[in-house]
Amino acid sequence: MTNAGAGLAPPLSANEDRKASLQRLLTPEQEKILRRERKLLDDLRVLLARLGAPEEDVALLHQAQEQLDELFLLVIVGEFNAGKTAFLNAMLGDRLLAEGVLPTTSTIQVLRHGAEFRQEQTGPETVTVFLPVAWLQEISLVDTPGTNAVIQRHQEITEHFVPRSDLVLFVTSADRPFSESERAFLERIRQWGKKIVVVINKIDLIEDTQERKQIIDFVTRNAALLLDAEPQVFAVSARQALQAKLAARAAGADAPRGAAWEQSQFAPLESYVRSSLDAGARLRLKLENPLGVSSRITAQYGALIESRRTILRDDFLALDSVEEQLSGYEADMRRDFKYHLSHVENVLYALTERGDKFFDETLSIWNIFDLVNGDKLRAAFEREVVADTSREVDRHTNELIDWLVEREYRQWRDLTDFMNRRAALHSDQIVGRLDSEFDFNRQNLIVSVGRAAQGVVDGYDPRAESAKLLQQVQTALLQTAAVEASALGLGALLVAMLHTTLLDFTGVLGAGVLAALGLYVLPYRRNRLKIDLRNRVAELRQQLDQAITAQFEKELGGSTQRMREAVAPYTRFVRVERDKLEKLSADMESARDLLATLRADIGRYL
Repeated sequence: MTNAGAGLAPPLSANEDRKASLQRLLTPEQEKILRRERKLLDDLRVLLARLGAPEEDVALLHQAQEQLDELFLLVIVGEFNAGKTAFLNAMLGDRLLAEGVLPTTSTIQVLRHGAEFRQEQTGPETVTVFLPVAWLQEISLVDTPGTNAVIQRHQEITEHFVPRSDLVLFVTSADRPFSESERAFLERIRQWGKKIVVVINKIDLIEDTQERKQIIDFVTRNAALLLDAEPQVFAVSARQALQAKLAARAAGADAPRGAAWEQSQFAPLESYVRSSLDAGARLRLKLENPLGVSSRITAQYGALIESRRTILRDDFLALDSVEEQLSGYEADMRRDFKYHLSHVENVLYALTERGDKFFDETLSIWNIFDLVNGDKLRAAFEREVVADTSREVDRHTNELIDWLVEREYRQWRDLTDFMNRRAALHSDQIVGRLDSEFDFNRQNLIVSVGRAAQGVVDGYDPRAESAKLLQQVQTALLQTAAVEASALGLGALLVAMLHTTLLDFTGVLGAGVLAALGLYVLPYRRNRLKIDLRNRVAELRQQLDQAITAQFEKELGGSTQRMREAVAPYTRFVRVERDKLEKLSADMESARDLLATLRADIGRYL
């Protein structure tokens, strides 16, 4: 941006000259605003980098910063047959740009001041056209490709250029004003916070005065609804205006006159662009331009941060649910374990009761001749007291272990199902962008947890797990037993550990004490054997309980620990991301506050 009469505008590459030219226009307060705007744009670029934003969004902020040092940029947009190029030719006063009924502009054309007409390719889709038009020394015009659904590429490059503009002239045609596609396009422009002026071209096609008024009112009303403010609207005929200017130049006149010029209604628009937009007005729009881009970025990525925070809140609830499930699983397992263990204990209680009954009925003076027959007594004891204890202990212990293994398997399967449902929950949502690092990492972690759990489920062999656990219980029991039990089952091991009591019982009688049995020894010995049997069975029951309980707690603790470790990477990600997003949210809020302050200061000092 330069002062009037400053001569030719410097080339785009002379960045320092443009900065000096801009700073000469600024008061000290305005210079402070400019420095704060640059800081805001720098801070937002850092924020976007931390959010993993795509490069094109970061580039928009960089372009907005560069635009502060450029000439005032007035961008012309509209559908390809709205007459944009004809409008520009009318502004320039000559047919300097090619016109046609088909789309003729396939690139961005930046119109700048030059000593003579020439063109320069300044980008893959940008051509700078230098024109000997004096008022272009302070304003650059941009002719964009037409926008519509048919030629999608034109629309893309037009929308890409809009954020760089300081003022947008939106051109619509009087013969089909404010089409649905134009409404949609204008809505997208509005989101950048740009000042928009609406031009209704080809007004000469509408001969009826009342119909013209209706068209102008229609466009004004709908534009106001879309922009949340009533815009300036100019109804013109670019064709008639250019004809009038060419006629005036041929006649050597200083300015166009006559019916064609009056009917074109071009003078108010031209006055607005070339006179009303004085240095102060252009400076204000120039300084407001980065704020529009920043506002769009803060709104877009502020919403992205909140979206991610909402998802993380759901993730925390999901992790809490997993922890509640595991805690509930542990509590349920401990409660049900006591019930299953009681079945094993009851077998030993029943053995004690049978032993009491056996001793009462067998150790009697009336069985004196049977008592001296050790083999017969041992056989009767094993048949009536020991009975099927071995088989019952094995059966109930196996049932307990099978139950434990089945419940562990089911819990892993529940964890798998839960994580798979979690992974599918947001699979159809765009979290910022589908390829965003946050969404990619989060989804991968959830899927990996589900995959790990599924791997456990798929590799689970209930029979092998039960056999391994049973072996561990037997090993734990053997640590306190003084017997050889390498080939015994758990129940047989318990019976073997009762062997000392059995030997003691069958050896209580001797050939020399028969006379004393009924009177002294037998009653004492019977009570002593009953007490010894109870104590021994109680000891065995305690040892068995300890062995089974220890293995149960070890298996339960190991299982829940493995499940928690499987979920741990997901848990760490959620916690780290929450802390990061809290900081990003605070920084974004600071950027919004600075944005609001800058708007107020621009209004105060300009």
